[in-house]
Amino acid sequence: MNPQTAKRLNRFVLLSLGVLAVSVMAAAIVTAGMPRGLWLGGLLLLPLLPPLPGLVKGRRRTFAWATLCLTPYFVYGLTESIANPDIRIAAAVVLFASLASFVALVAYLRVTRPSAPVAAE
Repeated sequence: MNPQTAKRLNRFVLLSLGVLAVSVMAAAIVTAGMPRGLWLGGLLLLPLLPPLPGLVKGRRRTFAWATLCLTPYFVYGLTESIANPDIRIAAAVVLFASLASFVALVAYLRVTRPSAPVAAE
């Protein structure tokens, strides 16, 4: 395990989640208007909150189950980019950010995987 690579991937995970949060808020504001969009965006961001403390602390288990929290954003981005031309660009950014976050989470898990013990012959 390379600690520098793990640290960079941890930062990339947090950065991609930040981009995802901003793009979800932008899509919600464009869809529902200013006052309602803030509330809608806040509700849409709730699935990102539970894994955040573990991701900041670098807990490997949290990186594993945090991938499941990205599913609603992937579905939302895919559906809205196809069905809603008004927010197609924002939805595409949500889709890309959710995929980037997923890839970064899995990459972190692969880099920090404990090495298997060598079997004695």
